[in-house]
Amino acid sequence: MNMQWAVVVLAGVLAQPCLAQQVARWQLATGYRVDSFHTQNIVQFAGDVEQATAGALRIEVRPNNTLFKLAEIRQAVQEGKVEAGEAIMTSMVGEIPIAGADAIPFVVHSYSDARRLWNLQRPLIEKHFAARGLKPLYVVPWPPQGLFTSQPVNSGADFRGTRMRTYNQSTVRIAEMLGASPVDVPMVEVNQALASRKVDSMITSAVTGVENRVWDQIGFYYGINAWFPKNIVFVNVKAFDALPAPSQEAVNQAAARAEARGWAQSEAVANESTQELQRRGIKVGRVPVSFEAELKRLGEKFSREWVKSVGTEANLIFVPYYLQR
Repeated sequence: MNMQWAVVVLAGVLAQPCLAQQVARWQLATGYRVDSFHTQNIVQFAGDVEQATAGALRIEVRPNNTLFKLAEIRQAVQEGKVEAGEAIMTSMVGEIPIAGADAIPFVVHSYSDARRLWNLQRPLIEKHFAARGLKPLYVVPWPPQGLFTSQPVNSGADFRGTRMRTYNQSTVRIAEMLGASPVDVPMVEVNQALASRKVDSMITSAVTGVENRVWDQIGFYYGINAWFPKNIVFVNVKAFDALPAPSQEAVNQAAARAEARGWAQSEAVANESTQELQRRGIKVGRVPVSFEAELKRLGEKFSREWVKSVGTEANLIFVPYYLQR
């Protein structure tokens, strides 16, 4: 009996380290396809975390709206229905208006500008996320939004009487400011709309143009870099705080690497897609300098309107942004 008791006690002692090494499992929901560079970056982030924690934290990436639809992900993470998620920041402007700063058109002209704007926007996003029990992990921009047209463009006057594809309030306002008729067309219907001449132009990324094979209907692409919308990857604070300190540090370090890697991937994808459009026969170029100046003035008008609608907090972004130029 004594020997049996000793064996039981010894087994219990040996089991203690195993209990201490229990594996934490997160699910990370995203609405984007598996082959999106954003999703591929998240998968690498998850792999980095698992390796750095020696398997103590495993993150299962759930892409393509399989867990929650893209527009529902932030709320699902906030409510603890899933530990982590990815969403495009402009989808949050209803509750967090400051999230829309990176989608103000014709203000940011390069990846360097986009990084500078994000550095000013980040503390405010962190504050609003913290109030909702969320912790931002990293942010990666989409390639810049360019201008696709069926006819060459020399000035804003060329849009008068034409039809521009729109998909949010910003694109509607751009169409109106240029004198074009806004036409709401979902991305899945773009080719049909172009082929039937329902629309004559649209603002979207070169990547989207390649994915939708628009070269059969579109002749021109102008790299106007209208804006750089960003995706944000975040976690429920309670899930993060439940991790031991070494695992938390591993997540933070992997997130920093994912952000740097994602920005580089975005720029590479933008260049590759633009080259593919050119190979497919689309004339790729810049709009005339006079039209660039016209678009810049539109951007300044947009930013003033946005600051007025958002309030004092918006000045914390755009006042230093313009002063740093």
